[in-house]
Amino acid sequence: MADFDSIFKAYDIRGVFPDQIDAEVCRAIGAAFARFVADDAPGVGSIAVGHDMRPSAEELVPAFIDGVTSQGLDVVSIGLASTDMVYFAAGRLDMPAAVFTASHNPAQYNGIKMCRRGAAPIGEESGLLAIRDLAARGLDPVGTKGTVSARVMLDEFADHVLSFIDGSALRRMKIVADTANGMGGLVVPAVFDRLPVDLEILFPELDGTFPNHPADPINPANLVDLQTRVRETGADLGLAFDGDADRVFLVDEKAQPVSGSLTTAIVAAGMLAKYPGASVIHNLICSKAVPEIIAERGGTPVRSRVGHSFIKQLMAETGAVFGGEHSGHYYFRDNFRADSGLIATVVILEELARSGVPLSELRKPFERYRASGEINTTVTDQQAVLDRVAAAYGGAGIDRLDGLTVDLGDWWFNLRPSNTEPLLRLNLEAPTDVEVDAHVAEVQALMQ
Repeated sequence: MADFDSIFKAYDIRGVFPDQIDAEVCRAIGAAFARFVADDAPGVGSIAVGHDMRPSAEELVPAFIDGVTSQGLDVVSIGLASTDMVYFAAGRLDMPAAVFTASHNPAQYNGIKMCRRGAAPIGEESGLLAIRDLAARGLDPVGTKGTVSARVMLDEFADHVLSFIDGSALRRMKIVADTANGMGGLVVPAVFDRLPVDLEILFPELDGTFPNHPADPINPANLVDLQTRVRETGADLGLAFDGDADRVFLVDEKAQPVSGSLTTAIVAAGMLAKYPGASVIHNLICSKAVPEIIAERGGTPVRSRVGHSFIKQLMAETGAVFGGEHSGHYYFRDNFRADSGLIATVVILEELARSGVPLSELRKPFERYRASGEINTTVTDQQAVLDRVAAAYGGAGIDRLDGLTVDLGDWWFNLRPSNTEPLLRLNLEAPTDVEVDAHVAEVQALMQ
């Protein structure tokens, strides 16, 4: 059980190959996933399976497929795919799906993201632990072995992404995309070749050893190549995708990064222009500007815990048209409530065309506060620290939706426990950088 415990995370499976995750482990997980979805939704007969460009997929994917078919279910193999393309397959084909990827993790890692039919989420609180327990127990083959067929879905996926905008309304733009040798090298050209843009891709080769830089665009160091090229070429926009290409981070024409909160606000404005009065979800570490802008544009802001399973559930409950996370995940109702960096990107392009101004101008009304970024602190007793900090701000607005959120009017912060490490994650926002620094020091002093 210990081996499976180490690789099953809050939202997916992830571990070092081959020390933690190998063919035997993946065969057991494949069988467990098949049994789980068959019991969860009787009538499910097939599972879609895709994978990213990591070399270990050559060994792990066939073993997983063998586990699935050992339980009598068929497999539709869609081959190389971004994570959002696999979610699209789960929705379009109305079947559960699994994608082999370790997202932004280094080359020695691999993992699996899974979903129910229709791209409904599977996380720690919605089936992932049951799959872990089945895999650890081990399942014998049952009945007739399932079959394996192949299906190419890249063109269908590109058509779907472009269905979110009026492509004829876009203006000619020069765009640089850094796909970091990840799956963006496959899906980005499939979409942008159909648009009036001059596209340059940095590191387009699919290479899971990541020879140029890590595919982790939330780290500013991994944006440097993109920023340099945007300046050199005079590009209108820079895009940085993570390894499985489900997340995107933007830099404007001045090579200045655009935060996930800011992107959420801009996309929300675009979606509300098409769906007046709709609900829009934001997670609780997004800038306070996000719910302000949603309300100003006539929408209903809905606050969520951090994590895709919570956002997707809220989208189902509220009918929200869009949801955004500060971490660069953007969810769309008409994308089976799944996230897609590519869909967010084309919505941004449409907003740029509609506004007639560069991104450095478009962003200004959406930037209202200064943020600390996420600051991780190792603590021995997470709950004791949370209680101590909460007690210090007893007169403020406090909630425990996800960790501890304290709102003091002109500044606020959230302090959340890590799911996997003895850490507390601090996100703080205030009107100025000076105030951010002062308040961060104040909160950190209480944590010690």
